[in-house]
Amino acid sequence: MRVYLLLFLFTASISGQIKEDVFFQSANPFAMSDVINDLDNQKKQEVYGVLTLPIDSVSNKKYPLIIGVAGSLAWRDHHYEYLDMYQNAGFATFELKSFKSRDIESTVGSQVEVTTAMMILDAYRALEKLSQHPNIDRDKVSITGWSLGGAVSLFSAWLPLKNAITKEVSFASHLPIYPPCFVDPQNTDFTDAPIHILIGEIDNWTPAKPCTELVKKINKKGNVGLTIYPNAHHSFDSKSELTQNEKGYSFKDCLFKLSEDGDVLMNYLSLPMSSPFMQKIGFLFCVERGVTLGSDPVAREKAFKFAIDFMEETLKK
Repeated sequence: MRVYLLLFLFTASISGQIKEDVFFQSANPFAMSDVINDLDNQKKQEVYGVLTLPIDSVSNKKYPLIIGVAGSLAWRDHHYEYLDMYQNAGFATFELKSFKSRDIESTVGSQVEVTTAMMILDAYRALEKLSQHPNIDRDKVSITGWSLGGAVSLFSAWLPLKNAITKEVSFASHLPIYPPCFVDPQNTDFTDAPIHILIGEIDNWTPAKPCTELVKKINKKGNVGLTIYPNAHHSFDSKSELTQNEKGYSFKDCLFKLSEDGDVLMNYLSLPMSSPFMQKIGFLFCVERGVTLGSDPVAREKAFKFAIDFMEETLKK
């Protein structure tokens, strides 16, 4: 069995703040079913991310950690604003580089080059590695993400998938921000960790209505929350003006079943979208091109406040 050396590379220490590039082994499963049923046979992939310790951190202290996962447009300015806010509040952060590790800049308009399954596996492999870091409190690690990264934050709590990857480590909380909730799991077993979804009322990229239904379905233990911001679009927490992205997929008319084995099933035909070709066929039944995204200043302010309060509540108490 090949032994992979997992490296921590020191990159910077500026004004008392330490950054490290952290490398680890992951893989390239296209679908969640690949993870659940055939994980050992997936093509291996080296992935990395950037660990940043809080401002004025000290060498002998363990810190709560927040892993951030970007969306289909990769890392954007407002994502870094969240990480800066967390660092200033005493949290370590980890910028997961799933796209850059695979030499991909964006998956808008395709959604096949880097998938939710790949990124969830990346997130757990990162958690396994970071749990060994001398400055990280392994029991106080949260995951947050935006859009596609929101799917990672949300479905990393889905137990059939999580247990197929690891039973050794778990996230202490999950904060998905405008995630795709239009994937309806037949098995509603999620971890006991707190989950809270933030989404815009008029988001036509990842619509809010399926989130309402999903939360009702999985909220048997009362640990899943949902905040819908009135009149807010996708990326409401950015500073960008409202724009149309003509390449982006609008999923407002989609609701895909998720089998217990991890197959996302097409509308109507119920065939698994377990390859790029089958996913393309499945999207023909309900997906449209053209989405709206951009800032809503009121929702943005509320979301940032909620995010820091959520992390303080779930990681520091």
